Amino acid sequence: MKDSHLTLRLPAALARLLARSARDRGIPKSQLAREAVGRFLAPVVDESPAAPSLTAADLAHRRRSWPRLAAAEARDLGRDIEAARAGLPPMPEPWS
Repeated sequence: MKDSHLTLRLPAALARLLARSARDRGIPKSQLAREAVGRFLAPVVDESPAAPSLTAADLAHRRRSWPRLAAAEARDLGRDIEAARAGLPPMPEPWS
């Protein structure tokens, strides 16, 4: 199957973010854009084993760009996380 070619225009801020993210990950912008489009369009349940995984280094780098939360926002986020944890099924025993 032949690959398709796509040209698109991005707002300057998004183009800078794409370039910076690709540079930080050491990959071409086109590869990062393909991965992003693939993740956006692929159903969550249909994760391909070839899909790139998020490494600890990627997460650490992305953390630097996250906005700082106000105390009330951090408290609300903590409550949301705890509520989500409470909804998880129990972990099975290791040797059961």
